[in-house]
This record gives sequence, structure tokens and C-alpha cells, in this order.
Amino acid sequence: QVQVVESGGGSVQAGGSLRLSCTASGYTSDAYYMGWFHHPPGKEREGVAAIVDSDGSTTYADSVKGRFTVSKDNTKNTLFLQMNNLKPEDTGMYYCAAGPSPYGLDPWYNYWGQGTQVTVSS
Repeated sequence: QVQVVESGGGSVQAGGSLRLSCTASGYTSDAYYMGWFHHPPGKEREGVAAIVDSDGSTTYADSVKGRFTVSKDNTKNTLFLQMNNLKPEDTGMYYCAAGPSPYGLDPWYNYWGQGTQVTVSS
């Protein structure tokens, strides 16, 4: 079994920054590939950033390219999301997901965290 726990959400003004963290524990060999998903209020959940290869290659949604950076510390099974130049439309719950395959921005991950709230005011 794998447990996924996010942290780092909060409230900021537009143009500000936040850094989210996500740690996977338990049978982590089944949770090497990890990604971040955004669920805006009243809209569908969408993938925003993910690790897609063992060399640390990444993929991003067009809406966050140039503003968000995803990285992973493999020694600690921890995924990060550095969010800069935040916009009001970035508001919502952010979920971390983990799994044994590079699902990228697709929601096929096996393990999900409870989410952390990000609120960006204009």
C-alpha cells in the first residue's frame, strides 16, 4: 500500500508564489511516477505537471508552462510544485498522484492524496 500526503497550499494574491510538496510512503517502488492535478471550483479536474521518465523528464499543461515547475527528490519520494506568477484561475484543490507507470497528465494513477487548497485573489 502507498500513502500520499500533500502540503503547502494557502492563499496568495495574484502574482505571488507557492510551493507544494507531496510525499509518498509505504510500498514506494509502486509509486515512482508522480504528478499534480488541479481541480478548479465547478470544473473538471485536470493534470498540470508530472514526472514522466526516470531521468526526471517532465510534462506540463499549457496553462502553467513557464510559471510552474515540477521536481522530485527520489531519495525522499517527494514531489514538489513550485508555482510562480499565480493567477486567480489557478485557484482550487491540488492533488498529488503516484503510480508505477508514467501516466503524465492522465488521471490513471493508482494512489491519490487528499489534496491541498490554493486560493489566488485578484
